[in-house]
Amino acid sequence: MKTLSKLIGALSIAFLFIACRQSSPDTPGDTAYLFRNVHVVDVVNGRILENQMLAVDSGRILEIAPRVKNSGAYANNIDAGGAYAVPGLAEMHAHIPAPPTPETRIEETLFLYLSNGITTIRGMLGDPYHLELKKRLDHGNLVSPRIFTSSPSLNGNSIPTPEDAQRLVTQYAADGYDFLKIHPGIRRPVFDTLVATAREEGIPFAGHVPVEVGIRHALESGYATIDHVDGFLEGLVPESEGVDPHANGFFGFNFTPLAKTESMDRLVALARAYGVAVVPTQSLFERWFAPADADSILAQPEMKYMPAETLANWKRSKEQYMSDPSWDPEQWEAFNAIRLELIARLQADGYGLLLGSDAPQVFNVPGFSIHHEIRGMRNAGLSPLEILRMGTLYPARFFGMESETGTLETGKRAEFFLVEGNPLEDPGTLRNMRGLMLGDRWFPKEAIDERLAQIAKNNAGG
Repeated sequence: MKTLSKLIGALSIAFLFIACRQSSPDTPGDTAYLFRNVHVVDVVNGRILENQMLAVDSGRILEIAPRVKNSGAYANNIDAGGAYAVPGLAEMHAHIPAPPTPETRIEETLFLYLSNGITTIRGMLGDPYHLELKKRLDHGNLVSPRIFTSSPSLNGNSIPTPEDAQRLVTQYAADGYDFLKIHPGIRRPVFDTLVATAREEGIPFAGHVPVEVGIRHALESGYATIDHVDGFLEGLVPESEGVDPHANGFFGFNFTPLAKTESMDRLVALARAYGVAVVPTQSLFERWFAPADADSILAQPEMKYMPAETLANWKRSKEQYMSDPSWDPEQWEAFNAIRLELIARLQADGYGLLLGSDAPQVFNVPGFSIHHEIRGMRNAGLSPLEILRMGTLYPARFFGMESETGTLETGKRAEFFLVEGNPLEDPGTLRNMRGLMLGDRWFPKEAIDERLAQIAKNNAGG
């Protein structure tokens, strides 16, 4: 059985080959792969390039064409059998464990993302350990998606004063975090100091909208992303209602009867004007906070990859919500309908949303939860093409990496996966993994399934 350490070793050997030997379509090297009989998904134009050859070497796409020169010279010649090649997905609201979680479990979590075609993750609760993971990844000593990581949480407890905000923002920027993570509880003057310092340090900020800040001021302050559609429902409540903003409940749930959807377009226009993207994490609301039975969700096959203790915590958390007298399934339907309408309007012109599911939060197994998020986007009326762009093209633009990733084109990083079925017709086919190309490493379905079986075994009892 291939262990993760063996995969890492193979990856390191591949990097040595890259350093020692460059090649071209005329002389493909030992790290070259040729995929025959493959349909390539073009997420820019919304079309399928049928019956192509896709040549890869040294972690880059060499050529995509009906016929590739010297096709018989490739050391790794793979018949895709009519599978569809899809650019690697980005999970834009991920969580990465950190110690005291055992290192083996951390590596398992990273592989769970990969096993579902996710080649980029944006970690939304940073830890110094995650900076070390990024270094290992840069040196080829870790099998993982590309990692962008937030700072540790900035919240009402960690930054109670403007001085605390200035100190921590400066520190986290110097530490090398990619962006700042905003959590609830931050007072308005503290938030404004955070924003001013972040601009001085050149570090973006993203996450929740603190109650005292409010959605309009948050948008005007230039968040990189607002996650969970946080603050938007509260922003639909007229000032004339005179509500206590701290009584909003779970992401505005308590204010559902007061929300006026006719003001929705103004909020969406404000997000557009300030270039703020939204990561919906709709799967969290349709699984954890929805009127669904915990045991039926826990019976889903993907749950076997999670520790038994985690599953028990998830069940307990959901049952506590369902037993709360303020929770009402009819109000949830109205609450969810508002969320879906917001999601549809935010994405109406493209690049309003980025794909993210908040894994591994309640009932969201890393990697697998992206498929629940995709179904949530379909519930909002988004097309399969727009959903694919939310996980490929738009994240590449967001990170300024369009020349490297997000689409399948000559010269770009070889980050794609093969699936059975056309995802432009049915995004559910993204579950039908045939294999993953990650740089110069090919993970066939058999190797992925073998590793998943070992993860399930390690978490037996769940």
